[in-house]
Amino acid sequence: MAATPPEADLVEAIERLGDKLGQAKASINRRFIGQEKVVDLVLASMLCGGHALLVGLPGLGKTRLVDTLGTVMGLSANRIQFTPDLMPADILGSEVLETGEGGARAFRFIEGPIFCQLLMADEINRASPRTQSALLQAMQEKEVTIAGQHRKLGKPFHVLATQNPIEQEGTYPLPEAQLDRFLVQVDVEYPTRATERDILIATTGAEDAQSTQVFTAEELIAAQSVIRRMPVGEAVVEAILDLVRACRPGEAEGRALEGSLSWGPGPRAAQALMLTVRARALLDGRLAPSVSDVAAMARAVLTHRMALSFAARARGETLSGIIDQVTTRTLRLEAAA
Repeated sequence: MAATPPEADLVEAIERLGDKLGQAKASINRRFIGQEKVVDLVLASMLCGGHALLVGLPGLGKTRLVDTLGTVMGLSANRIQFTPDLMPADILGSEVLETGEGGARAFRFIEGPIFCQLLMADEINRASPRTQSALLQAMQEKEVTIAGQHRKLGKPFHVLATQNPIEQEGTYPLPEAQLDRFLVQVDVEYPTRATERDILIATTGAEDAQSTQVFTAEELIAAQSVIRRMPVGEAVVEAILDLVRACRPGEAEGRALEGSLSWGPGPRAAQALMLTVRARALLDGRLAPSVSDVAAMARAVLTHRMALSFAARARGETLSGIIDQVTTRTLRLEAAA
């Protein structure tokens, strides 16, 4: 069954938003050269109201990208450099005892850097698991509980975290519960030769290129509402369900992976695909997503929600390879049906 045609006002909103996103991407590309796929994935996560985990070696521009996004999207941004001695209070804030006029004493809460609209968690896996877990409630509920009081965070609220590969010395793997809070994982790889040449020329001159604001916080919230109104066809819904269930070793559809995976993605993965395929279609100038969008978003949505078994690691298998195989097999069956 095809997707229900969008209403005229929705079509107009999608077209306006598409034009504005084109301006945003052009502004981002002034400072973050090349890597269009990385930019699209991070923008997709923000359009869906989610958080993104950027994984890559140091020096590939992850911090620069997040800093640029804060400017372009018009969000109040804070940055936290995660280190082994960082404490939860350094992120959330704390209460201090103050003496007022007349000698009266009272506690005053001093907000931590998490009270913003765009939080950059730089090298998040350098901090201890205790500190990493301080982000859990904030990422899911958009609020924190401190001294028994619930405190709302900025609206919208996005966490864009950068992570060094686990193989590097001095890193702590993120807990599974926190990984699942990230809508997408974005792998930042080495640039091509042509892109690296452009980077050399653009960043070693007398002046550094500057990005300009394109969105406001209110416009981003409105864009997130448009994304959720975009129609999704029945074929796309079935493709999402088939793909996610085929990646679960405990399900009948994923029985072939029982020797390769310790666990597979949960329902949140299907929800993430349902949202991100819409965002990808919008970024591509289309009114509704297709099955090809499901295939394109599979790695970004599923990789951090699955774990290889010890035997699979010994055989040299990779999560990206398994996801590609399952995606190809599943979507081929979808096409045949």
